[in-house]
Order: sequence, then C-alpha cells, then structure tokens
Amino acid sequence: MKLVPLADRVVLKQQEAEEKTKSGIILTSKTQEKPQEAEVVAVGPGGLVDGKEVKMTVSVGDHVIYSKYAGNEVKLDDEEYVIVKQSDILAIVED
Repeated sequence: MKLVPLADRVVLKQQEAEEKTKSGIILTSKTQEKPQEAEVVAVGPGGLVDGKEVKMTVSVGDHVIYSKYAGNEVKLDDEEYVIVKQSDILAIVED
C-alpha cells in the first residue's frame, strides 16, 4: 500500500527516538520524546486550499522539522507515519 496525500498535506516518516542522552544516560521508552525531525516520503499536489493558492516547497527525501503537536499519526504495513499540513513544517534541514 501507498499513502498519497491530498492538497497541501505531506507524509513524514519520523526519525528514531534517542535511546541515550548526550551525557550517556539511557532513556526508557516512556521517557523518550518523539523527535520532531522527519523525512518527507510523499507530498500532495498543493493547489487551491481555503481560497488561497498553495505552492509545495518541500519534496520527497527532504529532512524537515515540524511542529510538536502537528499532524495525525498513521500506521500502514507496520510503518508509522505522520501526515501534516505543509504549514506545520517549520524548516528543511540541509547538510
């Protein structure tokens, strides 16, 4: 199966949560924060959204940072994804 986002939606695959702090403390799964960094796996076509023209500025393969409480979590074929609006993406991470 494949997720195909509509309008200004973007499908993200979250990065794995850190299991250890920088100082070496091992975190249990309950104390691990979900990372806000993800990889873009699908991008909607953009177009007219709420009466405004939306041009998609992210593309598949981009690494992005998105709002902490944004989007809807979806599980498909044992993979977890987050579907967000493009406006919930705060930045593109460049090397």
